[in-house]
Amino acid sequence: MQPSVIDWNDVRKHKYGHQSESASQYQEAADILELGHFTWDKYLKETCSVPAPVHCFKQSYTPPSNEFKISMKLEAQDPRNTTSTCIATVVGLTGARLRLRLDGSDNKNDFWRLVDSAEIQPIGNCEKNGGMLQPPLGFRLNASSWPMFLLKTLNGAEMAPIRIFHKEPPSPSHNFFKMGMKLEAVDRKNPHFICPATIGEVRGSEVLVTFDGWRGAFDYWCRFDSRDIFPVGWCSLTGDNLQPPGTKVCIYLNKNGSTGPHLDKKKVQQLPDHFGPARASVVLQQAVQACIDCAYHQKTVFSFLKQGHGGEVISAVFDREQHTLNLPAVNSITYVLRFLEKLCHNLRSDNLFGNQPFTQTHLSLTATEYNHSHDRYLPGETFILGNSLSRSLEPHSDSMDSASKTTNLVSTSQRHWPLLPSCGLPTSTASAVRRLCSRGVLKGSNERRDMESFWKLNRSPGSDRYLESRDASRLSGRDPSSWTVEDVMQFVREADPQLGPHADLFRKHEIDGKALLLLRSDMMMKYMGLKLGPALKLSYHIDRLKQGKF
Repeated sequence: MQPSVIDWNDVRKHKYGHQSESASQYQEAADILELGHFTWDKYLKETCSVPAPVHCFKQSYTPPSNEFKISMKLEAQDPRNTTSTCIATVVGLTGARLRLRLDGSDNKNDFWRLVDSAEIQPIGNCEKNGGMLQPPLGFRLNASSWPMFLLKTLNGAEMAPIRIFHKEPPSPSHNFFKMGMKLEAVDRKNPHFICPATIGEVRGSEVLVTFDGWRGAFDYWCRFDSRDIFPVGWCSLTGDNLQPPGTKVCIYLNKNGSTGPHLDKKKVQQLPDHFGPARASVVLQQAVQACIDCAYHQKTVFSFLKQGHGGEVISAVFDREQHTLNLPAVNSITYVLRFLEKLCHNLRSDNLFGNQPFTQTHLSLTATEYNHSHDRYLPGETFILGNSLSRSLEPHSDSMDSASKTTNLVSTSQRHWPLLPSCGLPTSTASAVRRLCSRGVLKGSNERRDMESFWKLNRSPGSDRYLESRDASRLSGRDPSSWTVEDVMQFVREADPQLGPHADLFRKHEIDGKALLLLRSDMMMKYMGLKLGPALKLSYHIDRLKQGKF
């Protein structure tokens, strides 16, 4: 007899797994767990699959309750330096998991832990056991300021009470997993997501977790007692969100919208009204390739893209050669929209794509007709993306622009592009860089002339037009001397897409707006390690900023 989906009696009456008298263990049940458009019972029958038994996992038989609150402080092991115990703040909650941020670090290294993880403890546990709290790896201030920073951080803070911590469950006696078993697993590239997965291989104490519908781009090996894998039905029991397996999506084209200065409107009119339904990575490839094919200069569109890994390939022809580039692997339907929104913003063709059909007033080819001459646009089948984007897309790395790491996607039924910028953490002052500025670096007498001549020869395709006519950003109208480090990084990315990879240097050196205005090209080369080209380009944009031309 095939095991049914695990259930937990009365779980729907108890948010985040608060226990009831009959909720002492998982039991086999025929109940259907409805997870949006995805149903585990139906999926198991369709795939003739078996869920991994509960005893295979290092998870509590009764899911632990989550009574933590945003802004609570606790002690946590630094995931990038596991010998250090640090102060962490709860910045997010989902199901039985906490999103944590180490105090003194930035918002780029948040991590997730279960409420019954042994890696989180109440404040005071480290000292009680003879240890000392340490600054996190990448502490943004001088190491000598750590003791005072710690005092200020804990003064008046809300400490997570001991009673809401849970004891970590014991490990299984050995590896009980078998190839082909189904489970739920954290996507380690996007750890805010838990997705349906399959045991692809078993090797000693390790298992290969393969994500259903994603062709290996997100697979990983882990120990059988990893806390990142869960029994089928876990998300339903804890209130966490389970992402459907490899859902096919459809993106619609707005032919009546503005195509901007880089896309040929006549060519856009010849495109199909939509791309998909198909796998998210294929739809992304089709949409991006369409933008390249419709460009007046393919090199311009190509320059806004950065090499990804694991995704589909796009191509462009310029400088008498064909150039190819891998897009990033995408396992989220929301990420397709986020990527395209960023690309279209750079192309100044906002609202070109959406997740709902646009009202069309022009005759155009159907997707099938277009495929006769463009076989890269292949229609798929199944699910069409609607207004069911119900969860935020947390910051994570992509190949469009590192600035998009701070963009959250929020659901809405009124907008085709439900994107809102998220606010970065307050950053420290740039005293270190101001000291750098006062070290008496010699100023080259011909610097401005050299810079201007270099810029004329090396201007990025389309970058000047983009600079002159850029849509108003959150920096517009603000005094540059009041900018934070995050604002400076945004300025660098927006000034020229080719400078994007250097933006992190400004965080490393804690360069805020005041320090930015003091920088010169020779200083950037000597103290920041920049080469002549990027240094001169940055100096050019800083000069324009001083002249109020940003």
